[in-house]
Amino acid sequence: MSPQPKFSYSTVTGYFLQDDDTTVPQDFDYISTNFGLINRTYTSDNIQNNDQKEPRTQWQRFETEVNRLNAEADEGIVYKVLYLGRHGQGVHNVAEQRYGRAEWDRHYASLPGDLHGPWSDAHLTPLGISQALAVHAFWAHQFTHALTPAPQSYYTSPLYRCLQTANLTFQNLDLPADRPYRLIVKELLREVLGVHTCDRRSPLSFLRYEFPNCAFEAGMSEEDELWQAGHRETDGEIDVRVGRLLDDVFGADDGSFISFTSHSGAIGSLLRVLGHREFRLATGAVIPVLVRAEKRKVVVDS
Repeated sequence: MSPQPKFSYSTVTGYFLQDDDTTVPQDFDYISTNFGLINRTYTSDNIQNNDQKEPRTQWQRFETEVNRLNAEADEGIVYKVLYLGRHGQGVHNVAEQRYGRAEWDRHYASLPGDLHGPWSDAHLTPLGISQALAVHAFWAHQFTHALTPAPQSYYTSPLYRCLQTANLTFQNLDLPADRPYRLIVKELLREVLGVHTCDRRSPLSFLRYEFPNCAFEAGMSEEDELWQAGHRETDGEIDVRVGRLLDDVFGADDGSFISFTSHSGAIGSLLRVLGHREFRLATGAVIPVLVRAEKRKVVVDS
């Protein structure tokens, strides 16, 4: 039996275009829209830093608003901004396009590869690498011009394409001294489990060798013990898993701005658990979500 959830989650709407039902996901461009942050006034706009002489950007004002929400929140309630980034294009994405979704799901996804190459624990394509580098360039622009708050923590799926994407995105950015890039690998942040070999994790020793800058969480097994050849995780199953991940992060991480590098299916599950509208991301895309988490009361049987 899965442990009972520690928090209940909801998306705080009205701050980002991606929260709005009138925003079409297929047409949404996170770069041209300032990550989707809506130009609006906030309750906290009258809170001014005495050292701040220049007009504040929308992101600076939003950061003040998030700080206000946390300062005024009742006990057991916390607000965090999650930057949800999907990995760049992987070789498995190209293979699925080659064969079509129906044939991919029916047959090819369970194979380790084809004559064009392997896709087990799929790596990025050249396009996927360029997508991750484009996100890197956009973050650099945001830090310099929009003054977007840098993540205080960086989490990623342990699958190869996400480790590549996170490093290409965040390494060598000019980050605040108190927010260095330290990538933490979380097993539960990975893609839908089972059947598809592109979602089967490589051995831990290999990943440690390939990505020596990463901190792999304690308890990760050498071999992938979660992936099953004969069962593909259901929406209900992945939502439980992702809920456990969120409980872990919200229960242990004091940061208000947090980065997740993950996958289409896993991000879709995150959005469901967070009470966000469905919003499918293109490869390499990023959306922030403002989340309200309330600690659940523990009921003890007498």
